[in-house]
Formats: sequence, structure tokens, C-alpha cells
Amino acid sequence: MTRIAYLVTSAREMTLADGTAHPTGYFAEEALKPYERFVAAGLDVIVLTVDGKPPYADPYGLSWFFNYPEEDKDYLASVVRTFAHDVDDIRLTLHQNTELGLAAARRVAALLEASGATATEAHRIVSVAAKIAWRQDRSFVDVLADDSSHGLTREQVQGEVDAQRADSQRLSDERYQTLQAIPGFQQPVALSALSDAELAEFDAVFAPGGHGPMVDLADNPDVGRLLVALHDAGVPIAALCHGPAMLLSAPERADGQWLFDGYRMTCFTDEEEVQTEAGLLGMAWQLDTALKNAGAVFDDGPSAWVSHVVVDRNLITGQNPGSTEATADAVIKKLLAPARQAA
Repeated sequence: MTRIAYLVTSAREMTLADGTAHPTGYFAEEALKPYERFVAAGLDVIVLTVDGKPPYADPYGLSWFFNYPEEDKDYLASVVRTFAHDVDDIRLTLHQNTELGLAAARRVAALLEASGATATEAHRIVSVAAKIAWRQDRSFVDVLADDSSHGLTREQVQGEVDAQRADSQRLSDERYQTLQAIPGFQQPVALSALSDAELAEFDAVFAPGGHGPMVDLADNPDVGRLLVALHDAGVPIAALCHGPAMLLSAPERADGQWLFDGYRMTCFTDEEEVQTEAGLLGMAWQLDTALKNAGAVFDDGPSAWVSHVVVDRNLITGQNPGSTEATADAVIKKLLAPARQAA
């Protein structure tokens, strides 16, 4: 069976620029979704941490706004695509995406349809209101409440916004409980205890994000051993969001350059970072800049927070939480391609 080294951070704190400690760990969605996708594809997923300690879920990643139900997330994406003809002109910040109530668009559209509007008309109404909220940095509820032509009251719209938030929090709680029930997340394999020969037996490595990887996966000699073993074998080396911090553990090649010098890759960008809780408090360093300084050919998406995956030879990287499914699917495609070709 194809074996994936599922390398998860076990860090619980990170040091900010001012020297203070800040809670950290892995992001629940980024850890759970790829794990479930890999298992469903018939892959043998071995959870590892560098020290064998159980990984810790970042409290920030368990916030309701990082855990939208898929149907709300997909509908919101269809609404956001109406904001501008060119995606390069759509700049949706974390604040706008989480604090304006836009994620309730699908539910408000359902209210409109229940009142007699067609699905197309309902989508148009909520898209217009969402665009105004986005451009003017106003509450989705306030924008809709100012227009009585659609027949909805402020209380109805606010009720859907509140319901969406409650469902997101329930989903976050469910994801956490699911992760806690996975044996590998309670008793992971210690990467430091594996020999070079044992590392070479893996068919891929995948590192989910959260700020934790910047603490214990960067500049780690055991992570470096794993990367060398898998890179020499030409098998997939994959990381998501802040997971590419593990690439900073890679040693130099014989020519004196970083092992991944000249490779195209992505990660959580500096633009996205300054919108996060830790980024606003002031981080000691930023991953985007560090990878560029190491020798990466950086390739980010057309705007912040959109799904973006980069594949260069055996290296697969995803930009942000929104890239979770696409990054996992790219790994599965890479791993199963030889089997399809043989068939």
C-alpha cells in the first residue's frame, strides 16, 4: 500500500516579534480534509510529528469563520465572482470575508426563493448586496435592510447570518472531535526516531498548515533527512499554507544551492499573513519572504484567499486554507498516476 508521511506540527506556541508567546498549532480543516481524502483513496497515512508528541489544534484555526459548511462556501464563491470581470480586481480581505456576514448569502437566497423569486433572481439580489457590502465595508445585513424591494426584514436576514455562524461553529467542533478520534493524532510516530532507511520507505510526505510548522518544521535536521530521502526517490513532497516551512529544513545540494532552489512554489502569502491574528500582532518572520530568500520561484494566486496550487516536478504546494482540497487532490493524482499508466 502507498504510504504517506503525514507530517504535522506538534508546536503549541510561537514567539512573536516582540518576544511574547502566542498560541499556535495546526489548522483543523487543513489537517482533516487531506487526511480523509488520502484514506478514501486507499492510501496508508502515517501521522508523524518531529518529536512524537501529539499535534495540537491551533485555537485560531477552530474559529467559526475558518469552518464554513461547503454549501455556504461554494455559494459565496459564486457570489464573489460577480464582483468584477477580472479576478485580479477582486480583493477580498479576511475581515470582509468573515465580519460582514457574506457567508449567509446562500441562506438569504433561499429565503428569497421561498418568497417566490427564481434561483437566478435570488442570486442576483444577494450578489448586488454583497458587492455593495464588499466595496463599502458595510454589513451584509445593513445593505439588505436598506432595500425593502426584496421583501425581507432585517430580522430575517440577521437570523440567517446568525444561523450560518452557528453552523460554522458546530462544524468546527465536529472537525476537532473527529481529529481527536484519529489514533495517529493521539500517538504519532516520532520522525526523529526513524532511520534513513525507514524514511526512504515512504511514498510521499504531506505537511498541513497552521503557524506551527514555522516553529518546529523549519530548520529541523530530521525534516531535512526526510526531504532528502524522498527527493532522491523523486516522490511527491507536498505542503499546504504554512506547511511549506518544512522546505526550509532542506540542506544544500552538491553545488551549494538550496535543495529546492529554482523550484516554483507557493505558501501563505505576506499579504494574507498581515490579515491574521498573529500577523496583526507582529510575527518574527514571514514564510513567503523566507522561501523567496532561500531561492524559491514564488508563484502566488491572482488574489489573497483564493485556491492556488503549484506543481513543479515532485514538489506540490498550496497557498492557503482555501487550497486544501485542491492540494490534496494534486497529491493523489501524482501518486495514482503510475498505477493508471501501468493499467
